[in-house]
Amino acid sequence: MSLSLIDRIYECSFFPDLWPGVLTEIAQMGRASGGVLFAANPSADILRWTSSETVRPEMTDYVADGWLMKGGRLGRTLAAQHAGFLTELDIFTDDELAEDPLYRDFLRPKGWGWCAGTAVMLPTNDVLIMTIERRLADGPVEAEAVQMLDGLRPHLGRSALMAARLQMERAQTAANTLGLLGLPAVVLDSRGRALAANRQIEDLQSHVRWRAKDQMALKDPAAERLLQTALARTAADDNRAAQSFAVRGAEEEVSMVAHLVPVRGSANDIFARSAAILMLTPVTLPHAPPVELVQSLFDLTAAEAGVARSLAAGDSLQDIAVTRKVSHGTVRTQMRSILEKTGCHRQAEVVALLSGVTAAPGAG
Repeated sequence: MSLSLIDRIYECSFFPDLWPGVLTEIAQMGRASGGVLFAANPSADILRWTSSETVRPEMTDYVADGWLMKGGRLGRTLAAQHAGFLTELDIFTDDELAEDPLYRDFLRPKGWGWCAGTAVMLPTNDVLIMTIERRLADGPVEAEAVQMLDGLRPHLGRSALMAARLQMERAQTAANTLGLLGLPAVVLDSRGRALAANRQIEDLQSHVRWRAKDQMALKDPAAERLLQTALARTAADDNRAAQSFAVRGAEEEVSMVAHLVPVRGSANDIFARSAAILMLTPVTLPHAPPVELVQSLFDLTAAEAGVARSLAAGDSLQDIAVTRKVSHGTVRTQMRSILEKTGCHRQAEVVALLSGVTAAPGAG
């Protein structure tokens, strides 16, 4: 077995962009066309994956159409609890394989149909799944190839565990660093679960509610709805995921501005559980931020951003209508949209909110 390959498996913990090449090399050991690596968290319905470039088009369809959970391949592999790689011939009879939906309706029509795969349970509650995929015409994976793959399995598991722990440490470091800047912050996954939090946000009982299973929520219902929308956009890689909005405290007045910042990592880092960082900054004295900043933070149109900034500068709706040479009704319509997008109830809250925008380091 190549010691350099084992070294590269461990390097993937630090440099996940190496995974496609490493998976290709592992697949070649079994005379397969490519390899695939999944990190699945069944309890959170989260699936991340990477693969050799040679099988990426097929695997993209495989994941998009939900084939991982269809058919018997995954379930039978998990049920076997085998500390090694298994082939189809280990978990199916010939008749069962011919009728299995995954093979009958997806793999075989595309010219695939033979693999060797393994599953490793990680302490993070993730399941690591690795397969090498062979063309149907090349026949089943031989016992000699399975034996070689079994020798790599412990290294794959340790590398995955190292990567997962590194991600958690980075999340906590990010939260603590923001705490040193005086910013209450929490690192969230796409389901809103807290992966790491600093002491400042843990002590912010007036605005934050902590729930079972690491779930956190904002006590302000309007702000919580905006947070969940932004997290959903983050999970979908929507460019509008970054968002700022008002957060009310116990006195029902806007006292904080929430800034949700997506965490973007390597496309091949399947152990990156962090989705976004939520920061809370206090509202400060009124100040009108640049219109471009207002527009980008709150997903406003150019006209809405201009109205919002004019409000922060002390103008009334009537003043804004005259200055912009539009009807008072038009400005009122724009005002309603601003209230909805920022999570505010009154014009005064918009002014207070915008005053807090410039207090957020790097908000632009």
